[in-house]
Amino acid sequence: MKKIDEVLAKDLKQDEGIRLKPYHCKAGKLTIGIGRNLDDKGITMKEAEYLMGGDIAECIVDLKKIFAWDSLSFDCKRVLVNMRFNLGPVRFRGFKKMIEAVQDNRLEAAAFEMLDSRWAKQVGNRAKRLAELMRRAGK
Repeated sequence: MKKIDEVLAKDLKQDEGIRLKPYHCKAGKLTIGIGRNLDDKGITMKEAEYLMGGDIAECIVDLKKIFAWDSLSFDCKRVLVNMRFNLGPVRFRGFKKMIEAVQDNRLEAAAFEMLDSRWAKQVGNRAKRLAELMRRAGK
């Protein structure tokens, strides 16, 4: 005998469809997934943290393609993941001088390059805090 949850999941996938990017449903509500009404319901804290966990893991996989990850200090990794999370893969790779400085273990120079950017002006104190953390990671 089938469980009601399994049957309902199949029915709802068929009826609602599955959309992995936000869209506006016929009622004009911002929606994602299998009929999740973001305007009225949003997401739970647990769901937000689950999504963040996946995003962090994705960042680390990507950063391992750029850096000798295991040789980096904990705080250097913190900074890089934070920046990659915020910027996305393409914009992060635009920090060519910063990336090169980290690869060469010149973390003071990496911190300078972080602050010498439009990103630093956009995120303000976040950039200052991360640059200081990068500086300290090099000591």
